[in-house]
Amino acid sequence: QVQLVESGGGLVQAGGSLRLSCAASVRTFSSYAMGWFRQAPGKEREFVASIAWTNGNTNYADPVKGRFTISRDNAKNTMYLQMNSLKPEDTAVYYCAAQPIVRYISGTYRSLTAYDYWGQGTQVTVSS
Repeated sequence: QVQLVESGGGLVQAGGSLRLSCAASVRTFSSYAMGWFRQAPGKEREFVASIAWTNGNTNYADPVKGRFTISRDNAKNTMYLQMNSLKPEDTAVYYCAAQPIVRYISGTYRSLTAYDYWGQGTQVTVSS
């Protein structure tokens, strides 16, 4: 059973920073593709960023490029999302997602259906 627990959300002023963490209870964290998604009120859940199991390949949604950085520490079974220059439109519940590489389909990192495991989410609110 894979469990993902996000933390680090909160209230921040526009221009500020937050770092989200996603702790995974898995045997071999390095064998999972990981991603961050977010869902704003009244909107669909959307892709934010993804990172390959080797930490060598990352992808970002256009709205967050240059402001957000995804990373992972396989020794700590933890993934991170460093969010800088936050904007009010970044307000959302942020979810981490995981998929074992044996079931991961290359190139699908933006898709909700590419991931079988999800955390409960952490709220990020950016005030103007």
